[in-house]
Formats: sequence, structure tokens, C-alpha cells
Amino acid sequence: MERQVIIMARLKRLVTPKFWRISKKATKWAVSPRPGPHKKMHSIPLQVVLRDILHLVETGKEAQTALKQRQVLVDGRVVKDHAFPLGLMDVLAMPKIKKFYRTIVDKDGLRLLEIEEKEANKKLCRINNKTTIARGKFQLNLHDGRNIIVEKSGEYKTGDSVLIEVPQQKIVEHIPLEKESMILVFEGKSIGELGKVKELVVTKSKEPNKIVFESEGKESETIVDHVMVVGKTKPVISLTS
Repeated sequence: MERQVIIMARLKRLVTPKFWRISKKATKWAVSPRPGPHKKMHSIPLQVVLRDILHLVETGKEAQTALKQRQVLVDGRVVKDHAFPLGLMDVLAMPKIKKFYRTIVDKDGLRLLEIEEKEANKKLCRINNKTTIARGKFQLNLHDGRNIIVEKSGEYKTGDSVLIEVPQQKIVEHIPLEKESMILVFEGKSIGELGKVKELVVTKSKEPNKIVFESEGKESETIVDHVMVVGKTKPVISLTS
């Protein structure tokens, strides 16, 4: 049983995503992201973030020590697991050294953007689904696995975003997906592009609904499930350096 746990916690370096920024041939194995709020190939384990991307530590052992000393927070909560998966829009904070980061995407995939401390308690989440629960209340199912209960669901739609305070999960702002709103493409051939919605295309068939958007003077098209709305006229959080 112990051997099985060790194998599950490893991933061959040759198949790790490019955005991990680790050497493919240094050793055979790398830390595998733990099952959690983000898919394995759409996340980065904290050990890799601290050692290989941010270069805040030199070895995996040093990364694990920092985590065990409760020096690292994700979305406002202490995380001690070196394999915890950091994914889209997660906020990484190390208050002891005054370093704060948001996980965003560019054309190569996920990357860490340094942000100011005043933004470290704000997180943008995409509404992937909503469900009716007991006593006439509703549950918003967000892209990072968290769920938020609301009294009324009419104003919230799948594809919209909510800006929340973490770790309290208090909704600060609701951002609907509509014409002229700002979106970030987080998957597909246009990954990393930030643009303005020009048209919402409802297919009324088995084909997925699509979005026509303008980015840097060029119009492109992608499917709705590949975008996150980030603001009504401009992003509500920092997304660029």
C-alpha cells in the first residue's frame, strides 16, 4: 500500500506541461499534483512553484520545510501539502517575505503574476454550473471546485464570473458574460488572449456555444467553455505585469 501511494505522487518529467518550466531530463520523475480543485495537467504542484518557477527555495526538501512551517497560503488558507495543485486564478501568498502571486495564463499556459498585498484576498471565479438545493436556495459551482450558496439564482448564469473575498467566500461582485465584457481565454488555440466580447453565438445544436471577441485589433472565435469573463469594461483584478 505504501509503495502505491509513492507511485501516485509522481509524474514522468517527459509528460509534464511546458509551463512547469522544469528540466525534462534531469531525473525520471517529478512531483505529481494531488487530486484536488484543478485537473492534473491544468495545475502546478506547490513544490514546483516554489523551487522551479519562483526560485524561492533551492530544493524540494526546502520547499516542504517552508510548507510545514505554515509559511504558504493559497486563497487565504495555510497549505502544507507539497503536491497541492495550484491552478487558474489561485492566489499564492507568503506573508512572512511579503510575496503575493496570482496564477494566470499566457500563450504557454499557466504562469505566476506578482500582485500587491491588497489584492491577495480577492479571487475571480468562473461559474461552471448552478444547482438547486434544500429550502429553495441555490449553489454556484465554481471552476476551482468551491461551491457558494446564494438566496437567488436568477442573476447568476453559467459562464458568468464572481469576484470573491478569500477565504471567507463572500461575493464582492458579479460579472455577467455579455457583449462588450472583457474575457480571458484560458484554453484552446487562443489561450492567454485578453479581449472584448463582440458576439455570443448560441448554436442550438450539439455544437458548443461560441464567442467572437476582439483582441489587439483582431477578431477571433472560441467556445464559451474556454473563456472566463474578467470585467465589464476592464479587468477587475491585475492580469498583466
